[in-house]
Amino acid sequence: MSDDTAGKSGAPGLILSRLEDWARESSLWPVTFGLACCAIEMMAMSASRFDVARFGSELFRASPRQADLMIVAGRVSQKMRPVLREVYDQMPEPKWVISMGDCASCSGVFNNYALIQGVDKVVPVDVYVPACPPTPEALLDSIIKLKERIAADSRSARHGAQTSPGLGIPHDGVSFQG
Repeated sequence: MSDDTAGKSGAPGLILSRLEDWARESSLWPVTFGLACCAIEMMAMSASRFDVARFGSELFRASPRQADLMIVAGRVSQKMRPVLREVYDQMPEPKWVISMGDCASCSGVFNNYALIQGVDKVVPVDVYVPACPPTPEALLDSIIKLKERIAADSRSARHGAQTSPGLGIPHDGVSFQG
C-alpha cells in the first residue's frame, strides 16, 4: 500500500453521499393514488397557482416503479386494500407515504365495515395531513415537513422505514402527532 492512499480521509465518499441525500430530498416524485374528494385538492396543488414545481414534486408518475412518494388522498375501502399495498410494494426504496385528509387518516365520518379505519393499517405513514378536505397549502406544507424528515433521517439504515410516529400538520395552532 502506498503512502498516497493511506492518508485519504474518505471525503469523496462523504461528498457523494451528501449529494445523493440532497438529490433524494429535492425531487420527490409522487404516484397518483386519489380515491375521493381529497384527490381534487391534490390535483389543485399541482396547478400553477400553488407551484409545487419549486419543491421538485410536480411530476406525478402513473407507474409506481418511477415514484418514491405515495399520497393517499381519500377513503380506502376493503377492496382497495390489496391494490394500495401492491402499489406500495412496487415502489422502489426509499419510499414515503403521505396520508391526506381525515378519510385516509382515520376513515373520517365514515365508520363502517366497508372502509379501513386509517391507511396506516396497510402501509406505514410518514406524514398525516388533517382536515376534510385539506387545502392544497396543507399538502404543500406536508411535502415540506417530509423533506425535513428525509433530511433528518438520511443516515438511517432504511430510508423508507417508519422509525417514529408520523408528523402532523399544525391546524389552528394545534400540532397533531400520528
